[in-house]
Amino acid sequence: MRAAVIEELGQPPAAGEYEEPAPGDGDVIVQILAAPLNPIDIAVSSGRLPAGHPPLPYVPGCEGVGTTEAGELVWAVRGGLGIQRNGSLAERVRIDASALVPVPTGTDPALAGALGIAGMAGWLPVAWRAPVREGETVLVLGATGTVGRVAVQAARLLGAGRIVAVGRNREALERMAGAAVDATVTLDGGDLAERLREACGGNGPDLIVDPLWGEPLVAAVEIAAPGARIVQLGQSAGAEATLTSAAIRFKGIELLGHSNFNVPQDVLEREYARLVSHATAGQIQVDVEQVPLEDVAEAWRRQAEGPGRKLVIVP
Repeated sequence: MRAAVIEELGQPPAAGEYEEPAPGDGDVIVQILAAPLNPIDIAVSSGRLPAGHPPLPYVPGCEGVGTTEAGELVWAVRGGLGIQRNGSLAERVRIDASALVPVPTGTDPALAGALGIAGMAGWLPVAWRAPVREGETVLVLGATGTVGRVAVQAARLLGAGRIVAVGRNREALERMAGAAVDATVTLDGGDLAERLREACGGNGPDLIVDPLWGEPLVAAVEIAAPGARIVQLGQSAGAEATLTSAAIRFKGIELLGHSNFNVPQDVLEREYARLVSHATAGQIQVDVEQVPLEDVAEAWRRQAEGPGRKLVIVP
């Protein structure tokens, strides 16, 4: 079968031939229709992920949407996919049946894939981990990526009163201003905390979605409202942040860690169905670019640099 293959750590995959997966006890074969690229794929292939990588040479890809032999459309994710075992960037993949999530019938596979790891990382913080309360001010850090854009739209859909989007890409922020968000703040420039305070108004944000960590989160904590909740899901701005004890305890701030991989299976299935339903109805939009498997090396390079849209490999 055709697949993307990692021959050496630190190098991009190349499209080529790879052995067919054989089903085993509890496993099923999924015919892949769409396989999104994610930062975790780059981390695995570079050897940086603490969980390791499959034995070389291996097929990368930590998620994919496809059909089972019974004709069911499913989202394949977790179960060690692309981390401990061959992944989704192939025509077919073997995966534990318990790691399959149903996809609503009639959903476009590329859209279903784009709403997977990245979509759920934006949706779950505001819909499940720290549900938005009616009228709240929501601050979304890293708002110009797929995760952040989904979080912004989800917060609006779920009843936020004011939404502030923060990011590096000025053009992307300008496109979000108006209908999507009430204010935007760029990460570059002086006194980030003061600019966040002005954008949020009033007592500051009640809910902070943070895929960045580092200095942006420090500034956000400084101006957060009393009792604010922070959902922390990434470290794109740095692996360390210096938070003072006083800033956390005197405001009664709740700091909640989040990873899609820790979400209970029943919650994952329920919330994924909700997200897909909203996207199908046009209430949440994702910029998806489908890329042929033969062009996987170039797509991999773009993913590593930050493509500004969701790249989905189509075998």
